Amino acid sequence: MSDIRIDEKGLIVACPSCGQRNRVAFAATDTRCGKCKTALPAIAEPVEVPDAGAFDALVRHSPRTIVVDFWAPWCGPCRVVAPEIARVASAHAGEYIVVKVNTDQVVELGERFRIQSIPTMAVFKGGVEVGRTSGARPAAEIETFVRRSTGAA
Repeated sequence: MSDIRIDEKGLIVACPSCGQRNRVAFAATDTRCGKCKTALPAIAEPVEVPDAGAFDALVRHSPRTIVVDFWAPWCGPCRVVAPEIARVASAHAGEYIVVKVNTDQVVELGERFRIQSIPTMAVFKGGVEVGRTSGARPAAEIETFVRRSTGAA
C-alpha cells in the first residue's frame, strides 16, 4: 500500500529528493518540499483512508475529482480490481485523487454511503457524489465510468 498518508489537514507525502515528509493541503496545486524546495509530484497511487474525518475533509476541500474504491481485504474481486485502480491513479495523477476505503476498518463510511456490495467505486466532484458502480472492472472501464460521472465524456 501507499506510503502517502491522509488526515483531516491534507495529504502527507515524502519529498523524492530529500525524503522530508510534507503535508500538502487538499486544495494545493503547486507544491514544494518545505526543506529542499523540490517540486512534489502529483499523487499517482491509491491512498488508504484512515477514518471518516480525513475522508470528509478530502471530499469537502479538494478541487480534484475523487475516485473512491470501497473494499475489504477478504474480498476476492476487490483484490482483482486493486491493480486496475492503481493504473487509474497513475494515469490521472494531478487530475484525480484515488482513495481506498476499507469498509471493515472505516465502518462509518460503508454505513453512511450504504455500501451493499464490494468492490464499489464512487466518484466525488465539488464535494458531492456524482457516480457509483459496483463490481471489478478493468482500468479503461473505470476511466470511462469516471468521465461519464463527471460529465467529461
